[in-house]
Amino acid sequence: MDKAIEKNENLQNFSIDTKDTKDATTETMKTETTPTIELIHKHYSVRSFKPDPLPRDMVETIVAAGQRASTSSNLQMYSVVAVTDAKKRNQLAEFCGGQDQIRQAPVFLAWCADLSRLDRICEMQGYTHVSEYLENFLVSAVDTAILMQTAALAAESLGLGICFIGGIRTQPQNVIDLLELPQLVFPISGMTLGWPNAEPNIRPRLATESILHWERYDTEGEEELLHTYDQAMIDTGIYKGRQVPVPGAEGEMRDYGWLEHTARRASRCTRKELRAVAKGQGLEIR
Repeated sequence: MDKAIEKNENLQNFSIDTKDTKDATTETMKTETTPTIELIHKHYSVRSFKPDPLPRDMVETIVAAGQRASTSSNLQMYSVVAVTDAKKRNQLAEFCGGQDQIRQAPVFLAWCADLSRLDRICEMQGYTHVSEYLENFLVSAVDTAILMQTAALAAESLGLGICFIGGIRTQPQNVIDLLELPQLVFPISGMTLGWPNAEPNIRPRLATESILHWERYDTEGEEELLHTYDQAMIDTGIYKGRQVPVPGAEGEMRDYGWLEHTARRASRCTRKELRAVAKGQGLEIR
């Protein structure tokens, strides 16, 4: 009984610390939390890095931690290419949309869905690898996402900063050629890695009740929650000075916020060549 009381007292202390982030998601943490949950809630994307190099063994430790994450049927359908060469990082920065953080960070990690290893294993064992179905690619992509997020958490636990780089899919063929990715390997996301050179900027997230549904999918009350989050994002100053016209109200303007940002992103088609590049990598995706 005493041990249980001591445990609950420690958890309550962690909960008090977590609320310093002032994030809507932390307000739902009314019972228990842990140091791991604390760390997760302190995540922020780092886009400015110190030039200090990272020891090779530190990178290996981070990736090895990522490998301990769940993987479908223990197939481990992923690979990562670590890039420290400045010339290559400059090229990757251009391929990813001219992102300076890729030049700054001492390490760039290219997280890849990798079905090629299974191809070689099937050949070793006398089987024919069936790789052309959507399920295979989805499993590989999900495995890769779990791997890289777990590695990111490990990096942050060491005091390092990270930022995922979706721009790796902007010029995917150039990335594939530069990193010499073989058939059945496709870049899912990049990640900059290094020592942060800026103050933390923890952005709010949607209220948990916006995305957590019990027993069935339920959108009741969603609009109010979305508007509340929209204002929370506006209050961070990220959209400072930006306004857009109010539909149907001539001459009236409103603040540009997360809702406008999200609707604009979701209403346009980007990276239309991805399917063709994936096919060129042997990923038919039927």
